[in-house]
Amino acid sequence: MFSTDIEYEVVIFSIGDTKAGTKMGKLQLRDTKNDELLNCILWEEALNRMDLNLFRSGNIVRIVSGSFNEKFNNCLVSALELIKEAKIGLDETQRLETYKALEEYINKIKDEKLKSFVAKVYEENKEKMLVAPGAKLMHHNYIGGLMVHILECLKYADANMNVFFQRVNHDEVYAACLLHDIGKVFEYTVDLESGLIDYDENFRKEWISHSQYGFSLCMNAGFKRVAKMIAAHHARAEWGAIVDLNEKDLEPILYLVHHIDDLSAKFGKTSVAMLG
Repeated sequence: MFSTDIEYEVVIFSIGDTKAGTKMGKLQLRDTKNDELLNCILWEEALNRMDLNLFRSGNIVRIVSGSFNEKFNNCLVSALELIKEAKIGLDETQRLETYKALEEYINKIKDEKLKSFVAKVYEENKEKMLVAPGAKLMHHNYIGGLMVHILECLKYADANMNVFFQRVNHDEVYAACLLHDIGKVFEYTVDLESGLIDYDENFRKEWISHSQYGFSLCMNAGFKRVAKMIAAHHARAEWGAIVDLNEKDLEPILYLVHHIDDLSAKFGKTSVAMLG
């Protein structure tokens, strides 16, 4: 038996195929009282009865019907009830304010050639940047989430460069933070009515990943060190990195943007609910 009174926040949801060729949903929930995580499975029959909007990250739900394992950390869910619907992202005012904050960081770049390059990339992609999510599932997966993620990275960079890494080229680190995920404005689509995020198949036909896009963009413009930082920000080749940080004799600066990006993804404002 289990309690139907517990309220959970939706953390991650995805749909995959079983070996039998049917659909299976994987859902991770967080207990709103003690922050404990609950991993759930939903078979195709249950999925067909539910509106997929129910699984939006940040939604507060209750398990109406399901069966738990002995440790009560896994559940086969048959029915869910929506308690409180999450925001689908930043509102228009928040999006414009966040974009303005990013522009302020662009203006911190002292190298005029580099600043002009970054500013032009942002100007040309402003409309997409204003709504782009930071990811489909893992972090900042909401309208405007990409800007929040990038701004967090810039703030982490400031904190570290001013205290621990004063000798690094601040301009290059700012540029790498601003552009490391720029390919995501093309990699993802987001429905402005429902907030649902998906991959853009046209992008995938032309590019391997958003990292490759950002790396190529900066290399073609002649900013090779910025490009290398972007190439390394996923750290491992199997995670999508072009430069694997397991390689020997790499420049120390290549590690910086990876760790900054990782901090934001793990500890930053991963859910739009955290923005208030």
